[in-house]
Amino acid sequence: MTVTTARSDDTFWNRFPMRVRRLIWIWSFLALPILFYSVIRFYPTIEAFWLSLTNWNLMKPPKFIGFDNYTKLFADPQFWKVFKNTFSYLLIGTPISLILAFTIAFYLDRVRFMHGLIRGLYFLPYLTTAAAMAWVWRWFYQPAPIGVINNALALVGIPQQGFIRSVEQALPSIMVTSIWAGLGFQIIIFMAGLRAIPNTFYEAARIDGLGEWAILRKITIPLLKPTTVFLVVFSSIGFLRIFDQVYNMTTNDPGGPLGSTKPLVLMIYQTAFSSYAMGYAAAQTVVLFTILLFVSLLQLWILREKK
Repeated sequence: MTVTTARSDDTFWNRFPMRVRRLIWIWSFLALPILFYSVIRFYPTIEAFWLSLTNWNLMKPPKFIGFDNYTKLFADPQFWKVFKNTFSYLLIGTPISLILAFTIAFYLDRVRFMHGLIRGLYFLPYLTTAAAMAWVWRWFYQPAPIGVINNALALVGIPQQGFIRSVEQALPSIMVTSIWAGLGFQIIIFMAGLRAIPNTFYEAARIDGLGEWAILRKITIPLLKPTTVFLVVFSSIGFLRIFDQVYNMTTNDPGGPLGSTKPLVLMIYQTAFSSYAMGYAAAQTVVLFTILLFVSLLQLWILREKK
């Protein structure tokens, strides 16, 4: 009886074409990851859209209020200040970090003495926890005699600077920390891209009499376009979602003096876990999601391959 059943099952399975059987096997293996990803990612996203249309404070069931949260958000001057801060991190931090990373990677790729050690030192900050790194930089920025930077400035006769305590200097100070934190990862990716370019291109260019600047402009940069596109999108998302450095470096006054460093993610955090306005926080989250999606698609469209 057992043998007959096995033969019957085997015959039923063999009725399907090979292509169908492959698809069944593929989707059998993919079913669990897709289900897991849907529960972890898609469901919370859809739930956030729904909560953004409600008034919810965790104590009572959500009450549907339509688009009132969005109306309140776009009429809030604080939101537009936070919006400006967030895009300041994006528009200033992304190009500066990529230019620095490419420059360092370009010259580091030519270094042979202690190359591995130097590369590891550049990558080390990326492995450091954001909270620990932020507190170290906070100590650097303190007034003299505690702050390392102000002590160094005093030695050369430069007046003490406010840094994270200054309305004008707080955002650039945190931006420096954020750029430094992600620089190692960008350098490693750029170096991988540089080493993926075949040497035959460079040899042919030198035979044709091209100089180093012309080789960089006509060969290296164009062939690094896929790497650059990845880093532009990755870094942009990182700067739009900046939180750790701001929160830990401005603990006494989250968001810096007069909210001069507050990004949108910190505003969402404070709205949700300080004011317990979960519906309003969800509306802010939806706006952030829309900005991330729009910026990413726009960058991919601008930097797309031209055929």
